[in-house]
Order: sequence, then C-alpha cells, then structure tokens
Amino acid sequence: MQGDSDNRNDRGTVSIDGPAHGGTTAAGGAAQPAGHAATAAALRGHRRAFLQGAAASATVAVAAPAIAQSGPSVRWRLQSSFPKSLDTLFGAAQMFCERIDRLTGGRFQIRPFAAGEIVGGLQVLDAVQNGTIEMGHTASYYYIGRNRSLAFDTAVPFGLNARQQNAWMYYGGGLDLMREVLREFNVMHFPAGNTGTQMGGWFRREIRSVKDMQGLRFRIPGLAGEMLSRIGVLPQVIAPADIYSSLERGTIDATEFVGPYDDEKLGFAKVTKFYYYPGFWEGGAQLSMYVGLKEWEKLPREFQQAIDVASAEINVNMLAEYDAKNPPALARIQKTGVQVRPFPPDVMAAAQKAAFQIYDEEAAKNPSFAKIYANWRAFRDAQHSWHRTADLSFDNFVLSNPLSGQPAAPSPAKK
Repeated sequence: MQGDSDNRNDRGTVSIDGPAHGGTTAAGGAAQPAGHAATAAALRGHRRAFLQGAAASATVAVAAPAIAQSGPSVRWRLQSSFPKSLDTLFGAAQMFCERIDRLTGGRFQIRPFAAGEIVGGLQVLDAVQNGTIEMGHTASYYYIGRNRSLAFDTAVPFGLNARQQNAWMYYGGGLDLMREVLREFNVMHFPAGNTGTQMGGWFRREIRSVKDMQGLRFRIPGLAGEMLSRIGVLPQVIAPADIYSSLERGTIDATEFVGPYDDEKLGFAKVTKFYYYPGFWEGGAQLSMYVGLKEWEKLPREFQQAIDVASAEINVNMLAEYDAKNPPALARIQKTGVQVRPFPPDVMAAAQKAAFQIYDEEAAKNPSFAKIYANWRAFRDAQHSWHRTADLSFDNFVLSNPLSGQPAAPSPAKK
C-alpha cells in the first residue's frame, strides 16, 4: 500500500532535473520535438517493437551514465484494472514498469498499482482522463457505456483471434481508428496484452441445446451479455470478488471469466460441474495501456518511444504466458471431475446471428461505430479467407492426428 511519503513523491506527474518538456537533448545535439513525431510514427504501424526493445535496452544501459545528469527525471503512477492475485494480468503492468525503468536508465519511473488501490478497477479510463493517474492498464470494453466503439479495442463476439487482432491493430488500420476514439477521452493508447481465446465459462447445469439457455442467470456483462439476452439468457453483472459466493448460493447459474489458469485460482470447480468452451465472445481479448494525452505530449520523445516498445513487449509476452500456463491448468481442472464440454452448435449459431444484428443496429445510429465496423468487418473477412487456407487445415490435421505411439488428447464427454 502507498504511504504518505509515497503520495508526496509519486502524485507529481513530472519532475524535471534537466531540459524542459519540449524536447530531449542528446550529447552535443539540438533539442528534438517531443510528442507529435513519436505519435505520428506509432500511428503508421508496428515498428517491430519487441525486437527493438532488446537493442534499445542495451543502448540505454550504455548511454545512461553520460546523459543522466542532463536528462529529465519523470515519475508516474499506473493503475491496473486487475488484482495482484491475477498475476498474468497484473504482472503485465509490473513488467511494463520494470521495462520502462531499464529502457531509460532509471530516469523514467512508473509505479504500478492494483485495482482498488487508487480507484476502482472499472474506473481506470476516468482516472486517466481526469489526471488522477498518468497511466492505466485495462480493457477498453469495460467502458462501452461511454462509446460502444471501444469494444473493438478489446474483443467483440465472434470477432478476431489474438493474431488477427494484432494484425488489425498494427497493419489493418485498427490502431488509428481506436486512437481516434480514445482521443475524445484525452487518452493515448497502446495494445498491451492479449489473453487469447477464452473459455466459455462455468455452468451448474448441462447445456444440451439453445433451449437450455432460456432463463439462465449468467454472469456476463457488456455486448456479450446483450447478445446472449437475445437467445434467452438473463445476463448478470457481478463483481469478480462476488462470483464464487453467487455460484455457491445458486444466485447465478453460470459465469464466465478468462481461462483455466486464472479460473482455477477462483475455485469455480468446487461449485460447478461443467466447463464450456469456447468463449465465442472473446476470441482474442486485448488489453490496452492508456496514457493521459496531456502528459504524453509533455514527454521527451525518448520516453514516448520507451512506452511504445514496452507496451509491444508485454503485448507479446502476455499471450505467450497464457499459452504456456493454460494447458497444465486445464489438465488439473479435469482431474477434479469437472466435465469440459463444447457449446452445442445451435447455441453458437443463434448467438452469432444475434451478435451481428447488434452490430448492424449500432452502426445505423453510431457514426463512430459504423466507421470502425466497416473497416473491421472487411479485415475480418480477408483474415478468414487466409486462415481457412493455411492455419485451419494445418491445425485440424495436427490436432486430429497424434504421432504414432502417443495418446490423443481426451475427447469431450459424450452426451
């Protein structure tokens, strides 16, 4: 927790020990304009930031002693939307702050806070917008009440998987479009993590067909909740801390969360019998790093580039970490006797129809949504053509044909 002395030191947005915010001064060189050049460069697409990060770190480590006396010193606060117990999600914010420190030779220090330590986990956008904190790590679809277009920055039902989301953001125009929306909230943003395809959730009763969704009290918020309401579900909005007790008491019949690694920690296997897949409303849920626009524009260009590089690195790392941790977690869950089942095809077909009806209706009345949806839909269609050709055929064969002498993966339980 933060003490009084920490409050005094950390709440100031920037303390300058060297040149003014207008630019950075290299040894023997002139000041470089800050803010807009880095922003424009970032908008042109992904600059292979993950690979550059290693080189940048080495360069800064060598150069830091020579420039530390004349360079600016910046201290910020960053709040995550996630608790410390979710170490992959909150850990991404920690990794980001550590990376910034190394990239800048300790001259730019950002302190990470967990959900609730400064503001509520779902208040990160407001806190960055009004200057309570300089940065936030969050999921943009938490804020669709402000503008439904923000859903595309994280995930929409039957949308893109993690690879496709990255491709859209960095090379398909998604980053430009989402930054245009977030600028309305005085926020600069960066892709900063992805969970991959999530699980469909934990159910107290078996789902045999779309009829079993009727009257189901399902903890699922946002566009996904609206989509499922159109096929008979009763969406419930419940804070993560209250999900377990709600399931245990029977206040709700089902909940979704993330995937095996995170879900296992919450103990849902103790109070439910069925674990369904896939989470068709989150094919590749992206997390985002928010920076207050005014504070961003004050930063020296070097520090702006450090944010760009560190965000790209945790964007890659989070997906890799989940892909490594989810398989053993799923195996442990299955050993508890929980039945892992696919959603029936008619459930997914009905939900997909409802989802795209929602998108068409929203596009008809929301110009921002319509602009993004048209670009996103065309990109999605092109991606499907390519992935059907390459990835789908490869994955289907490899996953369906284990090597001779090795057991196949367990099949879902038969009805």
